[in-house]
Parts: sequence; C-alpha cells; structure tokens
Amino acid sequence: FNAIHAIFPHTAELRLFTVGAVTEGTDAQAKCSVRLEEDGKLVDGQGADTDTIVAAARAYIHALNKLLVKRTRTEPAALAS
Repeated sequence: FNAIHAIFPHTAELRLFTVGAVTEGTDAQAKCSVRLEEDGKLVDGQGADTDTIVAAARAYIHALNKLLVKRTRTEPAALAS
C-alpha cells in the first residue's frame, strides 16, 4: 500500500484488511477486502486475482476511488456546479 500512497498521497487510514480464497487449487483466486477511513467517512473496496498482492492492490485502489467520489460529492465547489 505504500507504493500506491506514494503515487496518490492521501490521509485515509486502513481500518480493515482481509484475504480469502475464492477458488481452490494452484490457480486459486484470492479475494481481498479493504476498509479505509478519511475524515469520518468509511469506504470498502474489494479485489480478486490469482496473485494475492495484486488482489490487495485492487481492493485498496477500489476503496480510494470510492473516497474520491465521496470527496467530490461533499466539496462546496462541486455542489455549486
């Protein structure tokens, strides 16, 4: 998550991180869930991939995208448009 934070600086804090298997076997899919909190706003993100690191990164980016949407909806400049 530090690499993603370096590319996209933010103040969100990781509140939950879970990893599970969607399928079994050598080509098993990992499913990751992430919960982030920023300024009292909670968002969840999910990601899946055969590579657990990729699944985790997808979940983290999914949650960050949701935070961006929440920021846009609550900023006064966005409301004036």
